[in-house]
Amino acid sequence: MRVQLPSLAGVLLAAVAVSGQSGPTTPPPKPMPDVTALLSRLSLEQYKATVKGLTAFGDRRQGTERNRKAVDWIEAQLKSYGCPTERIQYVYDPPPPPERTSGPAQPAGGGQQVAAGDVPRISGGGRPRGHRASTGVNTDPMRQPDEKLRALNSEPAKNGPREEVFCTKVGSRFPNEMYIIGAHMDGHGWGEAANDDGSGTALVMELARIFSMPDVVTERSVRFALWNNEETGLNGARAYVEQRQARQGKEDPPGSGKYPEPRWLGMIQHDMMMFDHGAPRADGTVSPEQRPEADVNIEFQSTAKMADQAMKLAFLFHRANELYATDYPAQVGPHMTNTDSTPFMDLVPSISLRENERGVHVGAGWDPHWHQPTDVFATFSDKDFRLGLNAGQTTGGAIAELVGLILKK
Repeated sequence: MRVQLPSLAGVLLAAVAVSGQSGPTTPPPKPMPDVTALLSRLSLEQYKATVKGLTAFGDRRQGTERNRKAVDWIEAQLKSYGCPTERIQYVYDPPPPPERTSGPAQPAGGGQQVAAGDVPRISGGGRPRGHRASTGVNTDPMRQPDEKLRALNSEPAKNGPREEVFCTKVGSRFPNEMYIIGAHMDGHGWGEAANDDGSGTALVMELARIFSMPDVVTERSVRFALWNNEETGLNGARAYVEQRQARQGKEDPPGSGKYPEPRWLGMIQHDMMMFDHGAPRADGTVSPEQRPEADVNIEFQSTAKMADQAMKLAFLFHRANELYATDYPAQVGPHMTNTDSTPFMDLVPSISLRENERGVHVGAGWDPHWHQPTDVFATFSDKDFRLGLNAGQTTGGAIAELVGLILKK
């Protein structure tokens, strides 16, 4: 499968081809006025308000009533934007973990025992270097000092039926081709899952909002997906792939011009968008301030079957960051892992945007709020929220060009 890359990507690939050579090069691309105008409809306060709305449901742990209510709320918001919704239904019923002869099961990287119904996942990617702080999943409710939040998060997860919601902006010329923009809406740890992954969910919802405005036309389709069951092993994203992979590009009903599952051109995941405060100190603490050199990490997986195409897509997003992001730069890395783009990565060019490299940084304790009671809205400053907003500008700019955005006059 080949990614159809319009002007921004074409300029990028030409620049890569001539890098290191003498002589003239292709002029750098310039921001497209319609794309700039669309992205101006994103705002820090609106992004924060969407994150805040998600935190009203606590940690949104899969298999709970608070998770189901959050799915309903997300769907209602998407519908209010004019983005038609659908749901994926699946069953999460894993076998019980094997009995241990001694000691509790520990999540990768240390930390407390993972609660029943959740499956710990090991960190992957690059080799960590330097100091490592302890990481893990908090399962102790008494570490949450807010009694109301503790009560909200008290219902345990139960195996059984699950649902997740997505909505679609249908392309005007090529409705049979589509980019998927995703984030996971579930969390755990007895906090509010504000950053993991309220920050990514809000980003996808905000992009759905502006792309669904009446004057926005896209030649290709865009799907905005809010996965469930990420924390238990990417189960919601895997269910989507299993159920819909074979339906790609098929007109249904024949002759209708409608494509329930357009052909996948790329998958872009967003997972933990806001906290880039640097490496932990020797005592395990992390700076309370966003570091001046904070950036948006754009990752592909070098071992994926579609690695070459995914790398080109990642650098296309890097260039879009230069054109459209207002505050923070981006960097590209080859260690995308343990995120909802993983089930797609051998099938379609897939990348992930996040605050730090998943394996090397997050797994080494660069975000002390990861799966902890402190992952609440009040923890994060405007500088943190702005990093998430800049990731939204990056994805919005790249996708707008890829799908042929036009603003009707």
